[in-house]
Formats: sequence, C-alpha cells, structure tokens
Amino acid sequence: MEETAELIEGKVDWKGMPAQKDKHGGSRTSFLIIGSLTFESMATFALAVNLVTYFTGVMHFDVATSANQLTNYMGTSYIVTIAVATLADTYIGRFKAVLLATSIEFLGLGLLSLQAHYKGLKPPACVMFDPTSTCVQVSGANAVLLFVALYMVGIGSGGLKAALPAHGADQFDDEDEKEAEEKSSFFNWLLLSMCVGGAISLTFFVWIQDHKGWDWGFAVSTIAMFLAIIVFAVGLPQYRIHVVNGSSALTKIAQVYVAAIRNRNLQLPKDHDDLYEVRLDKEAADEGAELLPHTDAFRFLDKASIDTSSENPTPWKLCTVTQVENAKIILNILPLFLCTIIMTLCLAQLQTFSVEQGVTMDKNMGKHFQIPPASLPIIPVMFLVILIPFYDRIIVPFLRKLTGIPTGITYLQRVGVGLILSSLSMAVAAVVEAKRKRVARERGMVDASPFEQALPISVFWLSFQYFIFGIADMFTYVGLLEFFYHQVPKDLKSISSCFLWASMSLGYFLSTILVKTVNRATRDVTSSGGWLAGNNINRNHLNLFYWLLSALSLVNFCIYLFVAQRYEYRQGSHEGGSSRLRELQSVHESP
Repeated sequence: MEETAELIEGKVDWKGMPAQKDKHGGSRTSFLIIGSLTFESMATFALAVNLVTYFTGVMHFDVATSANQLTNYMGTSYIVTIAVATLADTYIGRFKAVLLATSIEFLGLGLLSLQAHYKGLKPPACVMFDPTSTCVQVSGANAVLLFVALYMVGIGSGGLKAALPAHGADQFDDEDEKEAEEKSSFFNWLLLSMCVGGAISLTFFVWIQDHKGWDWGFAVSTIAMFLAIIVFAVGLPQYRIHVVNGSSALTKIAQVYVAAIRNRNLQLPKDHDDLYEVRLDKEAADEGAELLPHTDAFRFLDKASIDTSSENPTPWKLCTVTQVENAKIILNILPLFLCTIIMTLCLAQLQTFSVEQGVTMDKNMGKHFQIPPASLPIIPVMFLVILIPFYDRIIVPFLRKLTGIPTGITYLQRVGVGLILSSLSMAVAAVVEAKRKRVARERGMVDASPFEQALPISVFWLSFQYFIFGIADMFTYVGLLEFFYHQVPKDLKSISSCFLWASMSLGYFLSTILVKTVNRATRDVTSSGGWLAGNNINRNHLNLFYWLLSALSLVNFCIYLFVAQRYEYRQGSHEGGSSRLRELQSVHESP
C-alpha cells in the first residue's frame, strides 16, 4: 500500500500544488538561498564603503556631496524594504519578490559598469585634490544614468533584505522539531554567508576597484549578482512557497487610524467588551491566530472599534479590538524606535568621511601590500564573526545565571549598551582625526595630494573607531531585531525586521540633512567655507563634526534611558529569547 505524502500547510510548490515534506524545502534547498546571499553580499558590500571614492574621484562631487549621495543611496535601500515586504506578503509572494529584486539589482550594476567603462558617459578625468585643476561634475544625461543605475541597485538590495530571510524560513516547518532546529542552523549559516561574502567584497572587490579600475570593479559585482540570481532560481522546483494572504499588516494598522479619525465624534462605550471583535473558530485557533485583550492606553484609537451596527461596514470604518491593539503596540514602541535612528547617523560617517580620511593616510601593510581604505570595515566584520558566537555561548549563559533572564540582559539593555558605545566610537574618531590633521600640519602636507604622497600616519589608526562601533553594532542592531520580533504580535512578525531597516534608512537620510545643516551653519566662521566643505579634508573640521555626533549620541542615550525605563514588556516576551538570538542575527547587514 502506497504511503500518503505529508503535506506542508500553507505552502505550495512552483506549480501551485501543496508542498510535500519529502520533496520540498528543508536544509537541502536552504543552502541555495545561503549561496545566493553570499554572492549578493560580494556584489554590494564594497559599494557601501567605496562609492564615496567613486563619487569624488570619477564623478567629481565634492567630499560633502559625495557623502550625502552615498547616505541617500543607503537610506533608499533600507526604506524600500517596507514596500517590498508588504508587496511580497500581500500580492506576489516572497520568491517572486526576491527574483524581481535581484534582477533589478543586476541591471543596475550592469549600467554602472557601462558608465564606468565608456569615457563619453562620465566627466573628463582630473585630479580633484589639485587646487589648480578644473574638474567638471557629472551632469545632464550622464548624471541621470548614474542615479538611475545607483537607485536600481539600492531598490534591488532593499528588496532582497525584505524577502530573502523570510523565504528561507519558509523552507522549514516550525511544528516539526527536527526542522525547527535546522531553521536555527539556517540563520547561523545565513549570518556566516553575509560575513564571508562581505569579507571577499571588502578585500578582493575593493582592490579591483582601486587598482584595476571602476569598470572592472562594477563588472565583477555584476557577475556576482548574476550568479546570485542563478543559484537562487535553480531551487524553484524544490522550494516551499508561501501562499500570499492578500492582507497587509501595515494596511490593517492604517485602517485603525483612518477609522479612528472617521469615528472621532462617536462616544466610547463604558464597557470595552462592547467594542467590536471577531470570534475565532476552531480552525483559526488551531492555526495560531491571536486575539489581543483590550488595554487602556491610547484610548483615542479605541474609537476605530465602535460598532454602529451598520450593514457591511468597511474595514476603513470599523476595526477589531485586535487590530487596534496592534496599532497601540506599534505606537508604544515608536519612542524607542526614534532613539535608535542616531546610531545609523554615526554609521554613515564610518562609511563616508572615515574612508576619505583613509585615502590620505599611509596604507602600507608590510613592504609589498597596501590596504585600500574602503577595506577597513573588514575589521568589525571579522571581529563580529568571532564575537557573536563568544557572546552567545559564553557571555549570555554567564549573564543568565546572574539575572535569570533567558537572553542574559533585556533587549532594551542590550540596545542601550550599543548606543553608548556608538557615542564612544565618535569620540575616538574625533581624537584620531585631530591627530591626523596635526601630522599634516607638522609635515607641511595640508595641501598635498594623497594620490602622490600619503601622510606618515598609518591607516590602522582608524581601526579603533571601527572596532568600537563593531561591538556597538552587535548590541544595538541585533538587539533591536530581537526586541521588535518579540514585542510585536503574530500578525506583524513578518514585517518586524522592517522596523530596523526603517530606523537605518532614517539615519542615513538624517546624515544628509545634518551634513548640509552643519556646512550652512559654519560657512561664515571657517576659512574652508564650512566644517565639511570643499575637497581638501585636511582643511576641513571633521574632528569637530565627530565631537558633535558624540555629544548628540550621548544626549540621545540619556533620552533613551528615560524612555526605556518606562517601557513595559509584553507578557512572556522574554521566553525563548536566547534561542531567537541566533535566528535574528542573520538579518542585519553591515556596514
């Protein structure tokens, strides 16, 4: 007698038929997803740290504008995750979202390669650091080509961040004990794949960009992206594909605010049991559907659940209590969310101005090798590969014995540690920059071209600020992923990681605003026309800008302490926290 194949509830194969456990998903398909992310990380990590050099050296933007262009690109890459997550969960599914995102990213990298190769598509070559040289900034159709290609890469990369981890998790059944363990291992491997791909990108790909030319640099990124698409696509016959439900969690939250506004003139009932709520049938309860109890916080939102007993009310007029409580949860964590934006504001400087510092410094590593300044982020990347297992296997168990908390310390304590370390990182950066400028003055090299003669100070001085921020990175960003995942209800878990990406996006955009504001405010009090103005970083006041960021981070940390002390965790939200740590670490991309 032939055995009946075990089907996976809520998952189908590529033909739309119910997925079978013995034929679809599992570890064998997850390695294709891991391989795809490795190639994508190779293609993009170098861009996050070396594009500022391309903007100044090839497209002839000044230093501050180059930094702003990079942060705008990074901000767009992260903010688009929200739109793609909604699109994937509601309409096209995660597999198609990943395939669409990687294809857009591949085309964008291809266009960048073409522009970098053909002289007619970029400005005439010149020496930006030579005061006597006349450099023409990219403009017209060539500028349009640059930004279209660049933002295609950003949109594609953001789409991948939103959909790929979730698609990988779809390959495992949480109800199966063995597959649940394999899922945890998958996220460990996913994190490792990002680090391996990033390490190759920050060394080999950056070296190609700096020594073989930007056309070759973009070309190898394009090839890596093509391989990412191929590796991901060949798994289609074996994938378990999540069935879209046609309902967006973000849309449901928006409905609460619209309904509350429309019902603003209605009187709330004295008994909250009179507010509208649906009943769960047995099938929905078995599938893990969740009804949230009513709370008294943000009572104005309760008006969205006032049932006027009209026939067939629209969801934009009447919402369930659970919908309203979901909206309250998001509103409750909003102050904490806002306090984490400045962390990415500091990160943006390590990806822009710190690279410009490195260009002017001694990059020799031994007698026959020079480390590219853009490869310096390899320090925190490799450090995190060692630190994360050490923290998870040794530090957390030790703290768990002291505190009795499964995660060792609470999520918000972990975030707070990272925030104060980011302030320390900017303070160290200010001290190192002051030392670098002092060397330039003492050696009479303030106006020297870094491409002809480097300052006699090692580029490894910059590793201190990268090192400290690497630790802050692990605490704050991964802590945020844990916090958002465990605090949001089941209906919102699919987009929980997007809260982090949104925070990072706002941080990058805020960096652009802050750089412009600082330059405008200091234009008349500095000989360079602003702390960060011009192309000669030796005449700028980057050290003062770093001190400003350190002070802002410290003030932000104090505000965070005030907000965090008043936050109440959801009941039972720390249960299983340590087991989720390894799963959530994979979602974060650095730098």
